[in-house]
Amino acid sequence: MTGFVYDEIYLRHLAGDTGHPDRPERLTAVQDGLKSKGLLKLLLPIQARKVSDDVLELVHDKDYLALLRREAVDIAGLRMLSTGDTVISPDSLEAAYWAAGGVLSAVDAVMKGEVGNAFAAVRPPGHHATRNRGMGFCIFNNVAVAARYLQQAHGIARVLIVDWDYHHGNGTQDIFYDDPSIFYFSTHDTSAYPGTGSSNETGSGPGAGATLNIPLPRGASDELILEAFQQHLVPAARIFKPDFILISAGFDAMRNDLLGEFDVTPAGFAALTRVVHDLAVELSHGRLVSVLEGGYRLDGLAASVAAHVEVLMEPATSAQSH
Repeated sequence: MTGFVYDEIYLRHLAGDTGHPDRPERLTAVQDGLKSKGLLKLLLPIQARKVSDDVLELVHDKDYLALLRREAVDIAGLRMLSTGDTVISPDSLEAAYWAAGGVLSAVDAVMKGEVGNAFAAVRPPGHHATRNRGMGFCIFNNVAVAARYLQQAHGIARVLIVDWDYHHGNGTQDIFYDDPSIFYFSTHDTSAYPGTGSSNETGSGPGAGATLNIPLPRGASDELILEAFQQHLVPAARIFKPDFILISAGFDAMRNDLLGEFDVTPAGFAALTRVVHDLAVELSHGRLVSVLEGGYRLDGLAASVAAHVEVLMEPATSAQSH
């Protein structure tokens, strides 16, 4: 069974004015898309929770958490974080604590065997957030926190993070750049924000070789991104042998996204999901949690998430046969 994390507090985070691309309606669209396909009622709801500072500090600096608490106090409307390009509103910090905690709830449910895998429909997103900086609409790095939590709380040795957002997950890469126990794989457009993720960024020190960036050109199609997964992710994952897989599921790689310039269709996202699902079944006892990152055209987001979740729901035996 596939679990589903959602909480209404995620709607209370306002990232900008009504025209801002990361608006609460994104999560409404996700639920509508799942309902329209008859999938939502088949998912097991997982109760989100608020992450503790102790767990956040596995990834984020104490000084950064203190800065957030100072800057989130007494906000009447919208305020730009002093770390740049991320707007917060009165409920944003609380939503961020529950977003990171929601992913931990999903991880716990998988590790306890309550679900085989899970999709966490959370916001604010996370993959641009570094140890000490919120940026690119991100406050806490939800996936990075989950990876460290898996190691600290569940004794997981090796975690694979797969990031198919149109934008490179600079924060995730930075946090784990010298760590051989976390493998970070990303397809993205290096000419877009934040401008990182070239193919020669492969990790440093003991983490050398544990970062694999596959930059793709604008207009990249289903076929091109799927080829990158099959030719680069699959062999790398089989060498790394992860105990758990996390997906930074950024759907701004979709066709005609407001902020992305790839050309991936819902069928394309389904194909990518099947590759990762197959790897989880083969290498990680099926243990897989997917976490929402970008994706800003509402109808495309609804259709893409539904296609993604439908593959997550496939029985392991079915997934292996593809």
